[in-house]
Amino acid sequence: MIIHGLQKMTLVDYPGKVAAILFTGACNFRCPFCQNAALVLDPASEPVIPDEEIFGYLEKRRGMLEGVVVTGGEPTIHSDLIPFMARIKDLGYSVKLDTNGYRPDILRTAVEGGYANYVAMDIKNSIGKYALTAGIPHLYTSLVEESISYLMEGHVPYEFRTTVVHELHDDKDFEEIGRMCAGCRRYYLQTFSDSGDIIGKGLTAPSPEDMERYIGILSKTIGNVSLRDR
Repeated sequence: MIIHGLQKMTLVDYPGKVAAILFTGACNFRCPFCQNAALVLDPASEPVIPDEEIFGYLEKRRGMLEGVVVTGGEPTIHSDLIPFMARIKDLGYSVKLDTNGYRPDILRTAVEGGYANYVAMDIKNSIGKYALTAGIPHLYTSLVEESISYLMEGHVPYEFRTTVVHELHDDKDFEEIGRMCAGCRRYYLQTFSDSGDIIGKGLTAPSPEDMERYIGILSKTIGNVSLRDR
């Protein structure tokens, strides 16, 4: 597994656990608001962290760290994801998988094999605007819907989350998302911010008033909705 980044500790990315974060490269989406443009568009240009460094660190921190977040990029596009997660599990860690949900087959394997203990899936937008927001003209939204349905069956603890961009989201979108994810366990909204390394241009953050209104809309059908600012 090629890993391009290691954040040695986080208190917020894995709910309830002290964790490390591992960043894979490449992605099957091109979201214009993506904060890791270089990692997505040109992963070969990014440094690679050797396996021995990663697992040496995880071995050393056993008992201090509780979990490992595998994120990207998009982890599920990599053929060696499952054995990599299994290796982390063998050290006694709980593993959180971040995904865009476009590979429901890999998601299912990760969950049913016991390799993923928690899943965070990004909901990019309402179905009608999914391709626009994911930056992929010909996108099979049925794959996204399959992953949503699978997680909502309750096979593993999970969360859905949306990065909100002023130019891409409106009330109608969140009304539709609220219907699509009605009854889900946990939903987070994240306010877009320009890190300086994003794929698109001309994007801005929604106002605090907009964010509160979107939370209110989702809360009509989802019991646990909150704001997570990064």
